Amino acid sequence: MPILTHFLDRYFHLSENQTDVGTELRAGVVTFLTASYIIFVQPAVLSQAGMDFGAVMTATCIASALGCLLMGLWANYPVALAPGMGLNFYFTFTVVIGLEIPWQVALGAIFISGVVLILLTVSGLREGLINIIPGNLKSGIAAGIGLFITFIGLVQGGLVTDNPGTLVQLGDLKSLPAMFTLLGLFLIGTLMQRKVQGAILIGMAVLTLLALPFDLAEFQGVVSPPPSLMPTLGQLDIRGALELGLLTIAAVFVFVDLFDTAGTLVGIGQQGGFLRDGKLPRATRALMPDAVATTTGAVLGTSTVTCYIESAAGVAEGGRTGLASVVTAALFLLALLFSPIAQMVGGGVKVDDATTLYPITAPVLVIVGCLMVSSLTRIDWKQWDEALPAFLILVGMPLTYSIADGMALGFIAYPIIKILSGKFREIHWGVVLIALLFIGRYWGL
Repeated sequence: MPILTHFLDRYFHLSENQTDVGTELRAGVVTFLTASYIIFVQPAVLSQAGMDFGAVMTATCIASALGCLLMGLWANYPVALAPGMGLNFYFTFTVVIGLEIPWQVALGAIFISGVVLILLTVSGLREGLINIIPGNLKSGIAAGIGLFITFIGLVQGGLVTDNPGTLVQLGDLKSLPAMFTLLGLFLIGTLMQRKVQGAILIGMAVLTLLALPFDLAEFQGVVSPPPSLMPTLGQLDIRGALELGLLTIAAVFVFVDLFDTAGTLVGIGQQGGFLRDGKLPRATRALMPDAVATTTGAVLGTSTVTCYIESAAGVAEGGRTGLASVVTAALFLLALLFSPIAQMVGGGVKVDDATTLYPITAPVLVIVGCLMVSSLTRIDWKQWDEALPAFLILVGMPLTYSIADGMALGFIAYPIIKILSGKFREIHWGVVLIALLFIGRYWGL
């Protein structure tokens, strides 16, 4: 053991970062507990796109483990990676269900986005592209995705339903799914307020146990061999995704992952004291894991992998090096043996022929949405040329039911308002190019 401890200390620079093996192990476990809901939520979301639940779970665990390992062993940061919330909904509800694109082709678009991210990272352009996007728009994107996720969670939990006259209305709060969703919100919210580690996972576990006697969940066992990857492995259709209409979809995956990963790394870097003169050391290495894991995940059968803000829980626990990420990776792989639990938690309950509700995972979407909306505080609301474009992104995503369309509203508005305000010199040419691409998409130019 002393030899192993010495090796780990030298490889991960534990002493230099004022940490030790025990602290890093604990931090890795805490990060896993706070992020592991994705094991249940991801297959529940992607299965609605027609993908096999078990295969998506296996792909999610493997892709997450790969990303965490790369982040830990190569970049040496305590940052976990897994399929991103928001992007998985864009994949399912906008691309597959909304645009009626086969999930195989959508996976092809994700693969293309992963390759683009790898090239951008290797060339150093990725850091440059991140820097040209105005900070207010970045905050608007994060908050907009949060509202979008929240809206979907409220619908899937039975708290919001459709109405022919007003489009939406309050659901039947006396129904069991709605009551369970509310219970989950109150429970998880209280646990998070009390700073209980693994609050989301604990809340889901309690909801699952309570759901069993009410037939809102079905017990299917605890341990079993990992679900087969074959229903999704290698099923991506890259050729189909190369059609011009889908290149814009791949671009959305690239843009959102760019902003999400950059924001997470900067936020955790500030929390953990990793930043030097406002910049993150080994930035290129830290930006590569999500690109590689996204490309691999598309081949395996899961959506875009990104850095997880839940890593902040592990950093708060004392994690300062990549050893914590390696521990998280090992736990993602171990979770493969517990697929029956994932089926029980994320399977959903059929209300009628056209409606399936997810009262166990729906509260998680609302909670994560609440976390993401916190970026609103970083928007300069006193400057209309900054606030209005960010606001259009914020409200555009949930009201158009599309991340891409919400982004388009803000990116088109930004340079126009700047020019009309006499602030043309404040606009980076790259932002103008993005706006023109969106304009060309909608007006067919």
